[in-house]
Amino acid sequence: MKTDVIIIGSGAAGMMCALQAGQRGRSVVLLDHSKKLAEKIRISGGGHCNFTNINASPANFISANPDFCRSALARYKPQDFIDLLNKQGISFHEKTLGQLFCDDQAEAVIVMLREACEAAGVKRTMSCEIGEIKQDPAVAGSHNKARFFVTTTRGDFESASLVIATGGLSIPNSGATPFGYHVAEQFGIPIIKLKPGLVPLTFAPDDWKPYADLTGVSFEAIVTLDKQSFREKVLVTHRGLSGPAILQISSYWQHGQVLHINLLPDCDMAVLLDEQKTSKKLLSNFLVQWFPKSFAEVWCAQLAITQKIELRPLNQYNDKQRKQIASALHDWQVTPSGTLGYNKAEVTCGGIDTRALSSKNMECLNTPGLYFIGEVVDVTGQLGGYNFQWAWASGYAAGQVV
Repeated sequence: MKTDVIIIGSGAAGMMCALQAGQRGRSVVLLDHSKKLAEKIRISGGGHCNFTNINASPANFISANPDFCRSALARYKPQDFIDLLNKQGISFHEKTLGQLFCDDQAEAVIVMLREACEAAGVKRTMSCEIGEIKQDPAVAGSHNKARFFVTTTRGDFESASLVIATGGLSIPNSGATPFGYHVAEQFGIPIIKLKPGLVPLTFAPDDWKPYADLTGVSFEAIVTLDKQSFREKVLVTHRGLSGPAILQISSYWQHGQVLHINLLPDCDMAVLLDEQKTSKKLLSNFLVQWFPKSFAEVWCAQLAITQKIELRPLNQYNDKQRKQIASALHDWQVTPSGTLGYNKAEVTCGGIDTRALSSKNMECLNTPGLYFIGEVVDVTGQLGGYNFQWAWASGYAAGQVV
């Protein structure tokens, strides 16, 4: 089958690219090894699809080449996708920090994109295993667009443009594979080191043993690593820490780095403890107005070990000890040992080196006609709809030219 455009991967980025190319009158074939269309859209946002963030800007994305995302994000903004939803009568709401979710199930977004693609003449082949990808050797390496040949279990395809939209390694149950990275390697395109992003952090079992029975305890805190800080909920788990603030910082964290957690961002504990100079209340009992008693007791027990400050009534601490306690509460320092990996990660950090791509249209600079879009590229959004906005924006950018 000869066509103008082959897109491998029918997720958010792939369908957006297919839709844009089809509406330009290009003949498009969308291939995917999965039986289910856009599974990551379906399961996102607790099933309600956190489809964008109204605050999306380049500052919300991580990349070895941080300016790369600017062009695509500027040309396809959150309001552009909102307009699509409004045309289809799909209602949505804003949660915290600019995050937009569908009122109904995420299926509404999938149906909208599927029907728009069909109306644009896009042909879709699912449960389609990709075999070999070849480039016409007669034009390989030239400035003319090559012909690409793709063999699959559902037939052979030929096109002038080939778009890789196969995502990263996160959530393998959704159908994630390393396919896109293998294609990059085939064409000599460098890859920035991969790692799980937006993922719970784990601790060495012996280090975490005191907290392991506190699973489910949560509190608002500020988590800081270098110049990055996030103020959201922190959740204690059997193996470590999770919750939005931890997921956010995990994308920046490298093995061996210490996290700094302000457990009481709305208080000045130095002042409050000074006000309790005559109190006979135990420190742990004083802290229960902010934390569950179980967490307060464990934290105080660990303070005794790490800071040599025994649990005792507040009136028995001297000025230096009160300052130490306040400092420890505002700067709880913990060193994770790892993460829960791609099974629990929402995204893949790293990917196709953006220095090998055009920031305007996502085309490979040394392989005309070959494009990479979405999560497979080394552009990773923060938590809260940013990764979908990158999918829409990068898909749109490529869809305008393929």
